[in-house]
Amino acid sequence: MDSLDLIQTFREVARRNSFSAAARALDMSPANVSKYVAQLEARFGVRLFHRTTRKVSLTDAGQLLYDRSGPVLELVQMTASELQERATRPSGRLTVTAPHALAHTGLSTLLGQYLTLYPEVSLNLRLTSRTLDLVEEGVDLAIRVGPFPDQNVIVRRLAQLERVVVASPAYWHTHGVPQNPRELAAHRILNANHGGEPTRWQFNERGKTLELALQPYVDVNDVAPLPALAAMDLGVIYVARPLVQRQIDAGELVGALEPFIPQDLWIYAVYTQRRHNSAALTALLAFMESEMARPGSVFSTTTTY
Repeated sequence: MDSLDLIQTFREVARRNSFSAAARALDMSPANVSKYVAQLEARFGVRLFHRTTRKVSLTDAGQLLYDRSGPVLELVQMTASELQERATRPSGRLTVTAPHALAHTGLSTLLGQYLTLYPEVSLNLRLTSRTLDLVEEGVDLAIRVGPFPDQNVIVRRLAQLERVVVASPAYWHTHGVPQNPRELAAHRILNANHGGEPTRWQFNERGKTLELALQPYVDVNDVAPLPALAAMDLGVIYVARPLVQRQIDAGELVGALEPFIPQDLWIYAVYTQRRHNSAALTALLAFMESEMARPGSVFSTTTTY
């Protein structure tokens, strides 16, 4: 028998000064009530009640337990109620991690819309290009990009992330629009490199992967400056479409090499448990999945040049 159940039985006897009355109130047999109190007395090694054939009253030790256990049980009951609410109504704090690059897309707006929809949820957003251990670092949800390797986590596809090769109209006019990815070797390459590795851009050519080792004209550790640099006629960038959709719509950047660009890049939601997730996390997953797939979303692949 759980200690809390034993204490609740003890308190009912103390309130009613009767084992039989407590049994009726708890819908238990008097024998079980007596057994539970006896277990509690054995556990603490003290007598909790004075018992006679006519009367039951608290001992000094019993009075101490009665006085001290009330606030504890009240706190447990309040906590149980709040936990049940967390399981059914989106509330509480969520810790979410995402790469820096996604912060420059519509992700921030998407999370803001979710918080507006569920005002009882608060957010701890950790932007990092490092792959965090969700359990060790207390992360509820990781939003990641890639082809995703199999790991001991739950992975859900949220949206395909289209990539584009773009430069300004003036740059293409001066240097020529490449008709094959290999021609990029003669162009100014503006690249984002988070790990200090050599610049390699991947394309598809006749159903096979074509990987180009390129020498960047500009190499930065964050993708944020690239659209502005490309719009200043400084070179070619290869990025996710949402990062440059505004400049494409405004005519500041123009695409190239569309038939050669692989469509294997996805945004994934990654979390550790399939069951017993909080209502806040369940609602966030459903919201992101719905909004990212919605036509007209910044993440939608239905947008055209």
